[in-house]
Amino acid sequence: MSLTPGLVSVTFRQLTVPEIVAMVGRAGLAAVEWGGDVHVPDVAAARDTAARCADAGIEVAAFGSYYRAGAGEPFEGVLATALALGAPRIRVWAGRLGSAGEPDRAGVVADLARVAEMAAAEGVTVCLEYHANTLTDTLESTVDLLVEVPAVRPYWQPPIGVSAADALAAVVALRPVTAHVFTWTDTGRRLPLAAGEALWRPVLSAMGSGYALLEFVPDDDPAAFARDAATLLDWLDVGLRGS
Repeated sequence: MSLTPGLVSVTFRQLTVPEIVAMVGRAGLAAVEWGGDVHVPDVAAARDTAARCADAGIEVAAFGSYYRAGAGEPFEGVLATALALGAPRIRVWAGRLGSAGEPDRAGVVADLARVAEMAAAEGVTVCLEYHANTLTDTLESTVDLLVEVPAVRPYWQPPIGVSAADALAAVVALRPVTAHVFTWTDTGRRLPLAAGEALWRPVLSAMGSGYALLEFVPDDDPAAFARDAATLLDWLDVGLRGS
């Protein structure tokens, strides 16, 4: 088993789809999660992006939607865009409030089950952003949510201030899981990915298979991305040689 390295496109909202496709290819990465807010806002853009990825040999890892379960939003357009993109999974948000403050967890759960069923009918998996101010704000709540809605799958990213030990425990509990890969300080300041080696090497090794998608590079700088991509590829290669 191995991990597929890629990029979350909203890391570079200032760049166009062709620019991102070219940049990912130059960096030697294999996949992109395309964001629905800027790069793939509709079906027409999705078709164009799918064609550009196919021409470049870049895999579409996912459609990164900003759908919030339980908010009463329509899902049909989200699904149609994902299908036009050829995305095997759709990233969504589990509600609008954290697990300690959500007054209608049952409503969020019911909506997640509804959209997961709609997507599954088209061969697409709904995945949950691991994020504050949603029902995936803690590992415990996320695990419970996966039991409540078995059709969805998790993403994971390191919360601010997480220890390497807790990060590893979370990934082991959630796998198979897609990771958004970045390094930042306890105050949220972005660092070169290499600064998080003590956290990321064990996490990537524990994931086994799936997607490791770069996000949040320092200063939104393409040069920083190239450096972080080289770091990620080095870690994955070392992990494969050691397996």
